Amino acid sequence: MADLVEKLKEIGFNTYEAKVYIALLKKYPATGYEVSKLANIPQSRTYDTLKVLEEKNIVIPTNTKPVTYTPIKPKQLTQRVQKKINSTINFLDKHLPDVKEDYNEPIITITGRQNIQDKVIDVIKNAKREIYIEIWSQDYKIYEQELLNAYNRNVEIRIVGYDNFNSRFGLVFEHAFARDIELSLGGRMIIIAADDSEGVIGKISSLKNDISDANIIWTKNQGIVFIIKEFIVHDMYLIDVEENLVEQMKYIYGKGLKRLKDKVLGHNSTYIIH
Repeated sequence: MADLVEKLKEIGFNTYEAKVYIALLKKYPATGYEVSKLANIPQSRTYDTLKVLEEKNIVIPTNTKPVTYTPIKPKQLTQRVQKKINSTINFLDKHLPDVKEDYNEPIITITGRQNIQDKVIDVIKNAKREIYIEIWSQDYKIYEQELLNAYNRNVEIRIVGYDNFNSRFGLVFEHAFARDIELSLGGRMIIIAADDSEGVIGKISSLKNDISDANIIWTKNQGIVFIIKEFIVHDMYLIDVEENLVEQMKYIYGKGLKRLKDKVLGHNSTYIIH
């Protein structure tokens, strides 16, 4: 009986209400005096409780003297509670997201190589539809198995790979000038966009012991994820164009796209992005 009392309390009864309802299920119709004895609670509290349950349409009184009470059937009670719970949940689902209309997902900085690895793996595991990733070959090895698992659950994998990149699956666009870019940046970029809903972008230091210079940002902010994906997609466009129009690109922009880089970055820039 104690378990039943506790469960009834979970759906809105207080202790006296639960004991009175259970007592009436044992014997009905019953007078207030009989209910008091069966429930083992003071008679004055019994009548107060019966009045409350009557107002809630959980017990039904007669017009006789003395008044006797009959409880609604347990199935009727549970169906009523279930309907109310479903109605409440539906209301909350509909209206809670509108409480703060200007809410933006935060942008979180994550530092430390292990923390970065854990977060990247989480993003890969969360993906259900597609992953766009830009990564160096030596870092790719850390995530290869998780990416393969995603590929095997029908997640599309598209990769911009640096530094003699090789993958057994997915669509790979191999980026040239990996060494120059890593030297220019002082590290290796890692960039991911998953399902247009989660993104990572950041840099890992080229120095193995340089723990301080390993940080990324992670976010579910859709605007930032869109920009991250656009960055990767535009790299893919340019890589594919370069591969198919090698001589034309060299003729127009010079070896290593020098004239294009000078035009965009300036003649004295040490920053190499392609």
